[in-house]
Amino acid sequence: MAERDPAALPLPQLRAQLREARHANALLQTEAEMLEKWYRKMEPRGPSVPLPSETRVAPPELMQTRGRYKSKLHGATDYFVGLTVEQKYELAERELTEMKDEIQRMKEDSEQTLQNLEAVIEEADIWWTDVKKAISDFEKDIISTISSKKGSIIASEKLLRYMEEKNRQRDLLREKLRLKNYLLKGYKKKLQQQLRQKERMGETLHEVRFQQLQVRNAQYQEKITEKNQELLHLKLTSGKTVQVLNFYKRKLQDAMETSTSLMKDISQRKELLEKIEREAALVEEQRAKAESVNWQLRKQLSDYGVPPVLSYVQKKAAVADLENSLKAWERKVAVAEVSKTELGVQEPGCVPAGSGSQWSRICACPPAATLGTRVLAPDAPGSRARVLTRRFHRCLAEPEALPVYRAAITPYPEDEDGG
Repeated sequence: MAERDPAALPLPQLRAQLREARHANALLQTEAEMLEKWYRKMEPRGPSVPLPSETRVAPPELMQTRGRYKSKLHGATDYFVGLTVEQKYELAERELTEMKDEIQRMKEDSEQTLQNLEAVIEEADIWWTDVKKAISDFEKDIISTISSKKGSIIASEKLLRYMEEKNRQRDLLREKLRLKNYLLKGYKKKLQQQLRQKERMGETLHEVRFQQLQVRNAQYQEKITEKNQELLHLKLTSGKTVQVLNFYKRKLQDAMETSTSLMKDISQRKELLEKIEREAALVEEQRAKAESVNWQLRKQLSDYGVPPVLSYVQKKAAVADLENSLKAWERKVAVAEVSKTELGVQEPGCVPAGSGSQWSRICACPPAATLGTRVLAPDAPGSRARVLTRRFHRCLAEPEALPVYRAAITPYPEDEDGG
């Protein structure tokens, strides 16, 4: 098929073909640079062009096909020598590995440079802080003094002392850094000696040993991850356990408070029970006494005999008569005392004239054994009246003395007529 003239193609199609051609040229240029790089690496080893795999002659069929194809473009050739796809893949893989290693080295170098820059920045910050502090101290101690006292010798001396002090501090810092540098050099030398000894003893890490250590490190990392997961699980369990423990602690505290209140209540109830028992014992004793008194009263009530009704009536009538007689005698005594006052009798207890027979009969004293009173003189009517009054009250208390008293105070007919 005849190729179309590029001038006859439309502009968008030409631009697409141009982009494809540029992309193919870029790929070919990259491949050429990679092959040239490998060629330059292998060139010092020998005059021939070293390749990762042995250079092989293409099969006859492939050579004939390529020969025919090249004969169309560049003319006929007898043979074709080139790289196979596997060889190109191997070269590309090695180039990729080298590029990754180079990127890793660049990354490490960048990190180291970054760390160095961070250290420099930190050191610069510290230095700048010291500088600002020194400027502040200098302005405070020197500038203020110089501005207040121009041309003063004291300010100059103070400035000199300040500079000497700063120089002394820097000398001390320099000496300190020198000692630290000396110690670090000694430590570095010691580490280098240890490294040389290990190299002589064959303790340096080879690639196989390094891979084994990497595998073991990966295994340990897996175990560490498992242990971390287990530790996290145990921490969660411990947190839940602590929560449950706190809950039961609160319940225990509430139970202890309830137990304390119950113990107080029990002690109060025990005291109340003891008090009730003592009161019950006292009531029981009182009840026993009351039962005893009740039994005695019941016994007396059962043994009690009611007196005859006639005797009661007689005694009631006798009491009424006695009351009447007492009233009569009280009137007579009052009359006698008035008469005595009117007559002006000198000696108390004398009987007025004309009344001796009456008073002698009235104040006749019964036997002492009967009434239990002493006998007064018959010429003492006032005393006899008092004795009779006492006898009357005694008769009220002792009914058996009533007949004797009644017989003693019964008036004669002539007394009644005269009264």
